[in-house]
Amino acid sequence: MSTVTKEEKYSILLDNLKNLEPFILAFSGGVDSTFLTAAALDAEVEFEAVTVNTPFVPQREINEIKELVKELKFEHRQLDIGLSELEKALENTPERCYYCKEIIFSKIKEYAGEREIIEGSNLDDTGDYRPGRKALKELKVKSPLLDAGFTKKEIRSLSKKMDLSTWNKATLSCLATRISYNDQITEEKLEKIYLAEELLRKNGLIQFRVRDHNNLARIEIAPQERSKILDLNLMDKIHSKLIKLGFQYVTLDLSAYKSGSMNKEILGVDDE
Repeated sequence: MSTVTKEEKYSILLDNLKNLEPFILAFSGGVDSTFLTAAALDAEVEFEAVTVNTPFVPQREINEIKELVKELKFEHRQLDIGLSELEKALENTPERCYYCKEIIFSKIKEYAGEREIIEGSNLDDTGDYRPGRKALKELKVKSPLLDAGFTKKEIRSLSKKMDLSTWNKATLSCLATRISYNDQITEEKLEKIYLAEELLRKNGLIQFRVRDHNNLARIEIAPQERSKILDLNLMDKIHSKLIKLGFQYVTLDLSAYKSGSMNKEILGVDDE
C-alpha cells in the first residue's frame, strides 16, 4: 500500500507537468481531465486543451465541456471526427477501444506537431480490460496522473478541495460501450441509446447505463439509486418510452451499475 499522500502526489504531478511543457492536453470534461487541466493551470505551464468530438460522445457532454472552458478559462480547441472515419471501431470487436483511441489520438498528434500529448488515465484504469491503453503507448501519449500514482478517489477528493464542479460528476464513457461486442455500431443505435439515457437522467437518475443487447435494453443503476426506479409508474413510463425508441425488451439489471460490465462477454468473468 502506498504511503505517499495525495498532496505529495499532487506536488509530483506539478513538477512532471513543468517538465512536459509545452503540451496538448486531451480534454473530455470528465473528472480526471478536468483535474489535470486545473493542475496545469496551477503549475502555470504552457498548454492547450483539445477535445475530439465523435458521434460516440453525447451532445450534452460537448455542451458541458464548453461550460467548463468558460469556468476555468483555458485555451481550448475542438476537433471533429465523423462516423465514417471511425472505420474498424464501428465493427465493435473486443479491440474497438484500441481502434477508436488510435484514430482520435492520431488526430490530436497531427494537430500537436512537436508538442507532447497528455491524457487523464489514473491508477484505477489499469484494473480493467482497456485495449485503448495500447494505442496510447504506441503513440507515446503521456499519462501524468497515472505516473504520479493517483487513484480516482484521490482525484475526486482533491477536485473537491480545489472547488472543481466535476469533483462528484458521474463516471463518463462513450456511447459505443453500451453496445454488445460484435454488434455493428450505427448512428441509429447511438441515437437510441442517447435518448434512452436522457430519459433516465430527466427522471432523477445520476449514475447509470442503458446497455443494448441486440435490441434488448439492460438498465444498470448505481446501488444507492436503485430504489428510485422501483416506482411502478416510473417503470411503466421508462418501458413505454424505450419501446417507442425501438427496443423490443426493457430489463433492469439486478446487480446494479458496474463500469466495464460489457467486458464480461469477452473475459468470461462473473460478478463477485
